[in-house]
Parts: sequence; structure tokens; C-alpha cells
Amino acid sequence: MTVRIGVVAIQGAVSEHVAAIRRALDDTGKKGEVVEVRRAEHVDGLAGLIIPGGESTTIGKLMDRHGVTERVLDMAKDGLPIMGTCAGAILLASGGDDQVKRTGMRQLGLMEMTVGRNAFGRQRESFESFIAVEGMDGGPFPAVFIRAPAITRVWGTCGRLAVCEGRIVAARQDNLMALAFHPELTEDSRMHRLFLMSI
Repeated sequence: MTVRIGVVAIQGAVSEHVAAIRRALDDTGKKGEVVEVRRAEHVDGLAGLIIPGGESTTIGKLMDRHGVTERVLDMAKDGLPIMGTCAGAILLASGGDDQVKRTGMRQLGLMEMTVGRNAFGRQRESFESFIAVEGMDGGPFPAVFIRAPAITRVWGTCGRLAVCEGRIVAARQDNLMALAFHPELTEDSRMHRLFLMSI
């Protein structure tokens, strides 16, 4: 069976995620195609969706403007697997810190977690760290943090997948996964393969 994986292509690290999913499909032997999602109708027929890093307020506003938000909300409730990275993780969350609230951005509220923006510092303080990810074989994952948020609290059915410097940087809730880092900026496809396991 051929699966269709979408990447929200409004703003952010789109091409890198497209390439990473293609590598993960090859590595797992799954047959699939990757499509760029810019409008509501592009969400139809997807087996999975990635909301990439970028500027969370901009991505959220443009998703709203093009009708993508409502379609994603409906399909997420029907079980569509979604992975949000960096800005995407902020959008998936139910709440945020003062920085998130000041932007007035609309979060999707799909995951039972709160996030803090720029928790690891600004752009010049970007770094890479090897982290242990629950359910992942092959040793620590090389996580790239760029103006990264942190997951400050999880509850209900949302559970942490990884921690860095004492802060939660990956969480999973049923069909949803949130990462504070950028797995697409490494040649290691294991994070995208872990996402494909839910499809």
C-alpha cells in the first residue's frame, strides 16, 4: 500500500522534511509519496502530516488563512498521525508561556502539554545534543536545537519521549508527536522512521 505523507509548506524547513521522509520511507521499505500542504484540500487523503519548524505565529496565521487549520483539527481527531517540530510543537500544544501568549497566536490545542518559546536561547545559542529517545533503537539521536522551545508540562495521555538538560524536548500522545528540535537537519532518519511507525 502506498501512503501519502504531507508537510505543511507554508513557511519553515519544508524541503528538509520532504527529503527526510523520503529517506525514512526508503529505509523502512514503505511505499509512499510526500506532498506539500498549502491549502485545506491538500490534507485530504493523507496518512500522516508534519508541521515543520519556522516561525510559529506566521505558520499558524497562514494555516488559518488557507483553511488548513480546521481540516487538520478534524483529521487529527479522527486519528491522523501528526508530527510537529520546533514551531510545529508549539502549535500542537494546548498552552504556552508568556512569550506564546504575547504573540496572540492560536494553538491547535491537540496535545495535553504546555510549551515555552526560545527555552534554550536565541539563534546564536543554537546547538546539537545527543539525546535518548524512548522507543528508538541504535543509541542517542543527534538533535539540532535552533531557537528551540521546551515542553514545560505534560498531562493526561501525553507522555515524554526525550529530555535534554533536564527539559522535555519530545512528547507523544496517541497519534501525535511533538519535538522541540529539528530531526530533518541530520542525515539520521530514525525520528522520521519512528513517526512512520504510527502510520
